[in-house]
Formats: sequence, structure tokens, C-alpha cells
Amino acid sequence: MRQLQTGEPVWDLQFDENGKLTSPAQGDFLGETAAAGITDLFAFSHGWDTAPGSALALYNQMFPMIRTAANGLAGIGKIGFAGIYWPSMWFPPTQATPPPPPSSQQADSAAPVALSAGTAALSGADIASALLQGYSDPAQQDAITQIGKLIDEGQAPAGEAESDDLKQQRVQQISQLIQSLVPPPDPSGTFEDSGETALLLTDNPVTDYQAAADVFGSAPQASAQQDIGDWFGKAINGAKDALRVLSYTTMKARAGTVGQNGLGPLLAALHAQSPGIRVHLIGHSFGARLVSFTVAGVGTPANSPIASLLLLQGAFSHWSFAHPQDNPFGIPGALNAYADRVHGPLVATHTVYDWAVGVWYPKASFLAQQDESAVVADRWGGMGSDGFQAVNPAQDQTMPAQGGTNYGFVPGTFYRIDAASVINNTTNEPFSGAHSDIKKPPVAQLAAAAAAAHA
Repeated sequence: MRQLQTGEPVWDLQFDENGKLTSPAQGDFLGETAAAGITDLFAFSHGWDTAPGSALALYNQMFPMIRTAANGLAGIGKIGFAGIYWPSMWFPPTQATPPPPPSSQQADSAAPVALSAGTAALSGADIASALLQGYSDPAQQDAITQIGKLIDEGQAPAGEAESDDLKQQRVQQISQLIQSLVPPPDPSGTFEDSGETALLLTDNPVTDYQAAADVFGSAPQASAQQDIGDWFGKAINGAKDALRVLSYTTMKARAGTVGQNGLGPLLAALHAQSPGIRVHLIGHSFGARLVSFTVAGVGTPANSPIASLLLLQGAFSHWSFAHPQDNPFGIPGALNAYADRVHGPLVATHTVYDWAVGVWYPKASFLAQQDESAVVADRWGGMGSDGFQAVNPAQDQTMPAQGGTNYGFVPGTFYRIDAASVINNTTNEPFSGAHSDIKKPPVAQLAAAAAAAHA
């Protein structure tokens, strides 16, 4: 346990990829929280591509702002904080071509937009080096290393000179290795989009990787000198895009595992020992999925200490909490049965300036979207693009640019918060836009407002 400068206790909770708490020991955490005498614990989870040092920096910036915002609010007592650390990965940084501003899109929606994720410039070694950090299993590490080598050997002059048969074999090998790394599907029968697996589990990687290159903007530029063999360069670039999609779906699955198998049972144990402690869950990006799936692992509503849930630019399906009667698919969302574990409001921010969730997230499911019968009401949308969908009761609100805590939140209600006036800085992230532009006082005030509205 450490402390903020103002004295509030902070616990750094570290989980492995299977959801096991590796530090501190569970008994130590439970004993220290009881001894600290806190009534309100804010537990925050980072998102993708976040090393422990970056997560620590995020928490060190956000926790004091939340403390300031919560200080003196009715319904909030003595405060403590928990930072959640889990092994996330994303992808090497790329120089993406950003979409036009929303006003431009609205002014001329027919104008072509040549989007590019910037994947083509990366080598196989670049990608493998980044992804290796997210795997501890030696067999998976070996598969990642092999994929990187196959890509780089294929793009070397010797590889370019191979026969078409050998080139096709190379693409098939890459696909087989990628398929060995795909997380298993959720057997629950509930609904959460998994359209990205159509690309990852393809039976025709040569064709589908070329299609991926078109969708992600990494297809080689056409020229008069191109010949029939240029299909291979396009397919190899598409294989790099498939690895981006693999990293995305792996982290999405891992976040759910850590929340449901790790943080959820830990909070149930906390409630059993210290029933007076209220827990306020906050998650960013894939961390929003982690804290959301925590509600599925905490046990019955009576065993849950969760008093509020705040999802900051969530990178997972906006249908996850959907009621079957409101869902156009007629299937309950993966978390629909667990919303009552939250004894306060359920809040999700969204902004048009989040390109990671609003632009690239749906593109990962592009092959599945080719099945027109499966496309209903933005099936592949993310939480950070428009908030909870097919939930009831629900309200839409706007985050004021000047901030504040006067949201009037009510327990048991889903809130979609348009945060475009605050989460809007796209200058530092050519790929993800304002996806991580959350370290601001109005965001901390939103967390405090949600926490104060518990039942």
C-alpha cells in the first residue's frame, strides 16, 4: 500500500493474464483495506498498450483529481484507491491517416476518405517484438516469432522471387499460426460481437488478407509497373493487419478473463470481510471491458460491493448489457444478467473524436459485415462510439466542457455521456485520436458524480 500526498491509501493490484492476483497477497489487501477504515474505494483499470509504468502515471494523475472532485460530496465518505495492472498489449505505433473532422464528414458524407492504419510500414520483426510482451506461454511466443520471420522473409528480395505456389504456402503458414493464437469463443450463448474472428479464422487467407489490406489502407499503391505477382505484397500487408486484429481480440478476451476470474472474486472477498466498503469501478478502453466483466465474477447482488460503474471510451461491444426484448438480435447481451450487481448508476462516455473505437474497431469485423443478413443496427459498434445500446432505463447526457458533478444520476439507470466537448484532443494519436484523452478534471468529476449516486 502507498498513499497520495493528501494521505488517501492506494493499492496497486497486479493480475496475470489468467486473472490471478500476483501482488499484493489477497490477505494483505483485505487486511489493509479493513484497517484503513475507508468507505469508498475507486478501482481503476487501464486499457490497451499500457506498460506498468504508463498505468502508474495514469493513476497518479487521475486519483488526485478524483479525490478533489469527490471531496465533500454527499454520499461519499473516506476514500481509497486501487490501480488495476494487467498484461495488455496492442500494436507497434503507426503513422495512421486520420479521418476528417466530424464537421467535414457531416458536410460531405459522400467524399472519399483514404484512411490508412499505417500498418504497411511495419516489419514482421517490429510486430513480433511488440506482441511478444503480451504472451507468457513459450509455444505462443514461438508462434509470434515465426509469423514475424515469415512476413520479413516474404518481403525480402528472395521471398519476392519465390514462385506463386511458395508464396501461397507462406501465407497459409502465417494464417495457421495466427489461428493457433485466437482465444476460444465464449460458450455462454449470450451476445457480444466477435466479428473479427471471421478474418482470423479464414479458410482463404490469400483473398481475405488482401481484403484486409484494402480495409486498413495498407494495400500497395497501384502503378504501371505492377504485375500479376503483386497480389503477394498486398496479402503480406494484410497479414500484418490480421495481426493487429489478433492483438485486439486477444486483449478483449483477456480483459474479460481478468475481470471475471480475478477482480470479481477479489471484490466479493472484500465485501465478505468489509461489507461497509463501496467499490466504484472505472475502466478505460479494454479496461472498461475488464471492470464490466468484474460484475459477472463478483457473485450474487448481495455479495457485490460495486456501487457504480464508469466506462471511459470502452473498447468492446455496445450491446454487452443489452436486454433481449430491446436487442434487434433477440439475444441478451453477455452482461445483461449481471447489471444488478451494480448498486448505483452505470455510465459510459462516448465521443466522435475516438478513432480507435469509432473508426478502427468496426473495421476489424469487415469480413463478417459482408454477410448482409448479419448486419443489424450497427452490430459491430463499440461502447466508446455511442454508449450502451438496447438497455432500459437509459438516459443521454452531455459532459459540460467546464465539468461539474450535477448529473442527477439515479441507481439502476444506464447513462450515455456525450463527452465530445472534453475528450476531443486528437493531435497526439494519429491512430486512436482522442481515445486516451481522459486525464482531465471533468472526467474525474464524472467519476465522483457516479460514485455519489449509489443506492
